[in-house]
Amino acid sequence: MAAGACRPVELERDSNALISAMPINWRSSREAFEQILRRHQLNPEAVDDLETAWTAFGEFMQLEIGGIQDVADDGDGFIAEWGSYSWNRELPAITFGRLLAVNDYDGSDREDPYWQPQYWRVDLETCFAPHPDLTDVDALGFQDTGFDFFEIGHARTDALAEVRAFIHGYPQLVAMWHTKPLHSRLTLDQAG
Repeated sequence: MAAGACRPVELERDSNALISAMPINWRSSREAFEQILRRHQLNPEAVDDLETAWTAFGEFMQLEIGGIQDVADDGDGFIAEWGSYSWNRELPAITFGRLLAVNDYDGSDREDPYWQPQYWRVDLETCFAPHPDLTDVDALGFQDTGFDFFEIGHARTDALAEVRAFIHGYPQLVAMWHTKPLHSRLTLDQAG
């Protein structure tokens, strides 16, 4: 198989077990998340249930990714973000994102004293129709949960549960959580 080529990810089927697999290459991380979403009967371009998408995101967050910095060096983290943005026609949106500090990108000179990893994100963005319950999503005073960098396993599972509880503490976000999105998209892009 060529370097950087996508390969299928074998996942445990036991919902009580943490996902275990050989590390997947960071370049295949979007495809791995897509596979998990599809296993949960979700189309990445037409997610229709945020609760199921969050469950799939939790599984994705337990996959070990190769070619990135250690979690102790903020190499693998997650965030939930919400708001209305120009790139999605000012529609209310919520995004589940995984941040990867990539250390094996092309042209990388790790011997350079100023070397830094490249940051990439796998994002599942869901957009909603304008609705009075969702219009104040930009007025919360904050637009995200902040990044969490916890080890894969129980610490990350607990952190994901805390993020979900935080989101469910705000009526606008709860309304979004229980509304069927208009559309969604799954991307792997270099982070700002």
